[in-house]
Amino acid sequence: MPSPEELREQSRAAITAEVRINPSILAADFVNMEAELARIDRADFVHVDVMDNHFVPNLTFGPQMVARIQATSPVPLDVHLMIDEPERWAPEYAELGAASVTFHLEASTEPIALARRLRAIGSRAGLAVKPATQVEGLFDVLDEFDQILIMTVEPGFGGQSFMPEMMPKLRLLADEARRRGSSVWLQVDGGIGESTIAQAAEAGADTFVAGSAVFGATDPDAAISQLRATAVRHRHGR
Repeated sequence: MPSPEELREQSRAAITAEVRINPSILAADFVNMEAELARIDRADFVHVDVMDNHFVPNLTFGPQMVARIQATSPVPLDVHLMIDEPERWAPEYAELGAASVTFHLEASTEPIALARRLRAIGSRAGLAVKPATQVEGLFDVLDEFDQILIMTVEPGFGGQSFMPEMMPKLRLLADEARRRGSSVWLQVDGGIGESTIAQAAEAGADTFVAGSAVFGATDPDAAISQLRATAVRHRHGR
């Protein structure tokens, strides 16, 4: 497995990539997690959904499991916290070595202070918004975050259908980020596959969480390459 420093180098390399493909391990075989992670060694990050059965009605991983994933993953971790009290818990995931830690605006009481703390630890700071949450309130604080995650399903479960009605919100945020010269990454999560990644890329996303489209493929590396090529092609068509 790569050393922590090698994972940090991979994370830094992803900063200059035009698009990023982050397979979600919600779609992986949990019993064979190390083997599943080895199947996605050409991904940019592995997306790790942490759910607490409070903020969302599902329970997945905690810090101990994320630490094991960190120790065995061939690519850096993109941790998505769907939990209450992120101010209390999020720094621990950054301290485990996660390259990126994203928490929900709806669960946070001090999002800017938390983002600054995550960055100080050494992680990229991400902010996620549910489908019903508008993004106009984020315009003036884009520089406080490294990534904004637009949920394209309701958070809490894998395998849901992509919500195309989120594309105007994504486009609005992308246009504002471009107008301000912001380098923030715009991530989408939920129902991403060959056809939907095109819609999201056209609307301005550059970072894509894909579950079954990657782990359900016979050749995950080929699936990642195809998704990446489709996203690049449609971003150029904007």
